[in-house]
Amino acid sequence: MPDFSALPSKLPKGKTSIFSVMSSLAREHNAIDLSQGFPNFDTDHTLKELVFKAMKEGHNQYPPMSGIPQLREQLSAKIDHLYGVKYKVDSEITLTAGATGAIYAAITAFVHPGDEVIVFKPAYDSYEPTIKASGGKVIPVQMKGEDFKIDWQEVEEMITASTRMLIITTPHNPSGTVFSKEDMQQLEILLKGTDIILLSDEVYEHIIFDEREHQSASRFPYLAERAIICSSFGKTFHNTGWKMGYCVAPEALMKEIWKIHELTVFCVNHPMQHAFAEYLKTPENYLQLPGFYQQKRDKFLSLLKGSKFTSTPAQGTYYQILNYEKITNEKDTNFARRLTIDHKLASIPLSVFNYKQKDNKQLRFCFAKTDETLEKAAEILHKL
Repeated sequence: MPDFSALPSKLPKGKTSIFSVMSSLAREHNAIDLSQGFPNFDTDHTLKELVFKAMKEGHNQYPPMSGIPQLREQLSAKIDHLYGVKYKVDSEITLTAGATGAIYAAITAFVHPGDEVIVFKPAYDSYEPTIKASGGKVIPVQMKGEDFKIDWQEVEEMITASTRMLIITTPHNPSGTVFSKEDMQQLEILLKGTDIILLSDEVYEHIIFDEREHQSASRFPYLAERAIICSSFGKTFHNTGWKMGYCVAPEALMKEIWKIHELTVFCVNHPMQHAFAEYLKTPENYLQLPGFYQQKRDKFLSLLKGSKFTSTPAQGTYYQILNYEKITNEKDTNFARRLTIDHKLASIPLSVFNYKQKDNKQLRFCFAKTDETLEKAAEILHKL
């Protein structure tokens, strides 16, 4: 038997995702799971019926590699309506296996050994392993303060002749903050005149609060000309297990993404594409989401009044950061574990996403849950 353990690993320091760790711990100890980002309420019955209808009509074989034309047309129209940019249906829009599939294809297509990729910390945990597996070098930039601001002067200093890509996330996971128009304009100034590719993770574009406006990279001409924008049906329509996402990009960039997409999954779920193509014809299906999730955010924060946790209300996403320094000084990973095992409530410690695992005594809680679940979670948190 060959000793494959001696083979060199592309990710020698790779670890099990914190999401898998905490969700597994929650199941093991029968804890309320506010760790991993998925709703515990059902997706719209109408959307499910549209999937069944597509199956019955025979849409069960391979669709086109980039997705069915009807869905790409709806996405092009949606982006044009919301952000004033018209992406070409035939060459600039691709349906992917979740937004993660789009992110993987984008990084793999363009990052070569020795290339540098700027990543803002705390960062969603799929970016860096993909960069490293492609031979790239992660250049981390830590966001500042409890409001997770970006020092654009620091970013400018990080850009070198080897910078291939810069990755942003807005609304931002895990912090729940949202890039402002001024942030995007600063980024536009930095990237204008360069050949740096912008990977813009916008999976929570429709979950944004307090009358803020999502500043998609597509709105800004010097960003749009270099931007690969990734989004998610799963996050938008409460069906993360369907693993349906998409990306848009200028044709020259999309041609390279297709080369990776074709070799990894080739295409994605056919009947679901027909369902989403029909569902998107009613804009209210996504336009009502800010109010829907803001109500849940506000309820969760209201339930926590009088507890020892402190917080700044999330600006977007369905995550709320809570600071626990008035309760204990223990490391966030240890506190999150103890909270799950002893108190039956699972969360995500934020240090695992920070540069050098900086511990600011913060935990991330997913509030995309039923009112009953949020009430039970708040009851536990009040006892601490």
